[in-house]
Amino acid sequence: MLQFRPILSTLRRHRTAAALIVLEIALTCAIVCNAVFLIFNRIDRLQFPSGMADGELVYVSTSSIGRDPESPANTRIDLAALRAIPGVRSVAIVSEIPYGDQSDNTGVKLAPGQKAPTIDVSTYRFDVGGVDTLGLRLVAGRDFKADEILDGRELDRSSDPVLPSAIVTRAVAERLFAARDPVGQVIYLDGDHPTRVVGVVDRLVRPQPRTADAHDLWSVILPVRQTFNAGMYMLRTEPGQRDAVLKAAQQALDRKDGRRVAGGSGRFGDLHDDFYRADVSMVWLLAGVCAALLVVTAFGIVGLASFWVQQRTRMIGTRRALGATRRQILRYFQTENLLLTSTGIAIGMLGAYAINQWLMTQYELPRLPIAYLPLGALMLWTLGQLAVLAPARRAAALPPAHAMRGLA
Repeated sequence: MLQFRPILSTLRRHRTAAALIVLEIALTCAIVCNAVFLIFNRIDRLQFPSGMADGELVYVSTSSIGRDPESPANTRIDLAALRAIPGVRSVAIVSEIPYGDQSDNTGVKLAPGQKAPTIDVSTYRFDVGGVDTLGLRLVAGRDFKADEILDGRELDRSSDPVLPSAIVTRAVAERLFAARDPVGQVIYLDGDHPTRVVGVVDRLVRPQPRTADAHDLWSVILPVRQTFNAGMYMLRTEPGQRDAVLKAAQQALDRKDGRRVAGGSGRFGDLHDDFYRADVSMVWLLAGVCAALLVVTAFGIVGLASFWVQQRTRMIGTRRALGATRRQILRYFQTENLLLTSTGIAIGMLGAYAINQWLMTQYELPRLPIAYLPLGALMLWTLGQLAVLAPARRAAALPPAHAMRGLA
């Protein structure tokens, strides 16, 4: 059985080198645990579904120059022209879309006169057919009826708007009504007028999602008809037709009215990519930092182990002459490395939580889950054993006679 006393005695004689490698491992553990957590956190955000038919949608926005009294009529003409484009399945005009620049938020109350809202939500304005155009999945209730749709201009001018109906996401329904059936329930938005929930969609991400959890799905859809100077045209296309439809839609709107100003247009999926571009860059940056730290740590372990093999040549020869096998010599260096690595990991775990606490206070990041600590420990234990393997095998391969003469 391998004795730890000779290993500890040797480490005490080389305490400076041992302390340096322990600190290097501790620093790597603390940084890598947090970096891996942030990488997975960002990947969760990148993969957070919008709830829409992302791969089938294109958007085109326009605005009028000055006040346009013919805006409703022009909007109807636009919609007819866009629906006539080959490859278009459906068209809707909406107030906001996920990953865009605009966001309209309000509080939701469950009783009239309630002082503080129960939750704060993002609101979207859809006409009839908007749910289907965006590819949202109704899990309860129904879409809006034509007689429920309000005029967006009149609603904006009203100081006490009345919203007869709304469609909520599943996340909002679960937060507000728990196990109760949300369809038919009453909520209050921007005043004491009741708004009845007529439908529930599986998910619709907020215009500017941040946390990749249920809070980013707190959205409410209102039955409001927008006009082209206060909304965005969304077109759902047939498979493989996005680029052709987008080009045709831009040309169709350019021909209709010289008083309009073209706004943003493109594939909806590109909005997602642009919105998360910084997160992608951070993932690659953190992955590079982790890789660099692990490589530097591995080289440090290899270098220290190689140096100790040279310094302990006579000791190795003595142990071999006394009957130690190559496997025992190999286990000696692997056990020594395991002790150093474990000490560094223990210190690094404390450092990982300290760094995480600082990140939480400075950047409002979530708490580091405890599962990342054993993950980091396993990674460093494996790295340490692989890094020390080559020097340990060279030590085990030294012939006793050469080792006794100090010839490496």
